[in-house]
Amino acid sequence: MINIIWLGFIVIGIIAALATGNAQAVTDAALDYADVAVELSIGLVGVMALWLGLMRIAEESGMVKALGNALKPIMKFLFPEVPEDHPAMGAIVMNMAANIFGLGNAATPLGIKAMKELQELNEEKDTATNSMCTFLAINTSSVTLIASSVVAYRAAAGSANPAEIIGPTIIATVASTIAAIIAVKLLQRLPVFNKTEKKMVEKN
Repeated sequence: MINIIWLGFIVIGIIAALATGNAQAVTDAALDYADVAVELSIGLVGVMALWLGLMRIAEESGMVKALGNALKPIMKFLFPEVPEDHPAMGAIVMNMAANIFGLGNAATPLGIKAMKELQELNEEKDTATNSMCTFLAINTSSVTLIASSVVAYRAAAGSANPAEIIGPTIIATVASTIAAIIAVKLLQRLPVFNKTEKKMVEKN
């Protein structure tokens, strides 16, 4: 389905460019952002290696397990399909921790690992499970207590008070996260969206 959507975007873009006489601008933009995509991908390799390595250390030291135990009631409510001792729980906890402290680049590799682990539990590989949707909704709403990356950008840009966004950020992200959790939990109750939970619960 996603391939069809992307194909639709490309075809519509090409037709619109030809119809408006902007074909050259679209071609230049495609080439420019192809370079940006390569630079971004290569740049993430170092970040992913760093944080996945730190996560492995946290796992081996027992920190992930301790954090998971502390958050067990919340995690059980959010992800009832995932076994408590499954590696996906640890990756989800670490991803949330990175988001809470505003470490966007650190959260990305941890989020990818969490989604990969959730896919291991998925019996229908071409359909996202309820846990995957819940995790994606929480990530998208991105609860953040300290937006450290944004504070750093503001400081670099010469802001007189780069940390003044912390209060509004907490209020906005808590509200967005609560709204996301309520929405995803309500939608999961609808038969049209609840296609995988029954099989996973029976298996666990």
